[in-house]
Amino acid sequence: MAEVPIRFGILGCANIARKVARAISFDPNAALHAVGSRSIEKATKFAADNGLPQSVKLYGSYEGVLDDLEIDAVYVPLPTSLHILWAVLAAQKKKHILLEKPVALNVSELDQILAACDANGVQFMDGTMWMHNLRTTKMKEFLSDSDRFGQLTMVQSCFTFAADEDFLANDIRVKPDLDGLGALGDVGWYCIRSILWAADFELPKKVIALYGPILNQAGVILSCGASLHWEDGKTATFHCSFLANLTMNLTAIGTKGTLHLRDFNIPFEEKKASFSASTGSRFQELERGWASLPSEHIIMTDLPQEACMVRGFSSLVKGIKEKGLKPEKKWPTISRKTQLILDAVKTSIENGFEPVEVMN
Repeated sequence: MAEVPIRFGILGCANIARKVARAISFDPNAALHAVGSRSIEKATKFAADNGLPQSVKLYGSYEGVLDDLEIDAVYVPLPTSLHILWAVLAAQKKKHILLEKPVALNVSELDQILAACDANGVQFMDGTMWMHNLRTTKMKEFLSDSDRFGQLTMVQSCFTFAADEDFLANDIRVKPDLDGLGALGDVGWYCIRSILWAADFELPKKVIALYGPILNQAGVILSCGASLHWEDGKTATFHCSFLANLTMNLTAIGTKGTLHLRDFNIPFEEKKASFSASTGSRFQELERGWASLPSEHIIMTDLPQEACMVRGFSSLVKGIKEKGLKPEKKWPTISRKTQLILDAVKTSIENGFEPVEVMN
């Protein structure tokens, strides 16, 4: 008997939805079943522009997708301000939820979404794609090696890109009523996630926003940074911005080794990713150079990381649907921790860069 794929619906026709629609097509255990937009004309154009099969249903409303009884799961790339409404409704309709980041405007809203997921037995996962890249697994093996890496002492993360004038004037990510978290919620989310990932998702004791954030006239963050501090003395810093050249650096420094990569969120190549690792680094005699160079590790994959994300999510949904398994708690837990830090950074900025205690 043929396997029945997990049937996806997409709420909204955001640009990122094109990437996820393509990713769904790569997974034999998933199928795009429907797309809903605020108008049937937008849904129809999305389908035509992306070459979707004629079997994909098109709806002129988000409700149409949620009311479709054949749909198992929904991908929600709507503006952040709309997440609480549509994610809660999706959970109440028993749809498993792949929610684009940032997942909410604050942790209070996220808690309402997660409560709805718990009450209805549906899987929750955010759309942080790099978490599902095979490279991420290989890097964690290095960080977990006490002989090669030692104990984590410091993490530095940076994600910036130079937005054009149209983006800075019109994109939803600079509109206070749509995505009021701005660069902090968009690219800063990835920086915070990378730091928590390196720290095995141990929350810091306090967060301090760095001086000099840049806000637009509507008060939305265009550029900012912060430092994170743990009780055991390890620290982290990050910078995120819509106003600087495209950069995606991540460095984790241990007592014995260092991990570094320059494309942590989106690899330079779709099916090839790399990172450098060094252990016991030292200078040559008379400091003429390094005694040993970092080793380069290249990871090949058959699927882009967004397809790996869909595959992992579909597998969890399939286990719930066909085997009666419980939703995996790992993913909502790390989403909530990421949101907690994001909230703390925003609060520190608003309070004149005062330290903010992180309470789980």
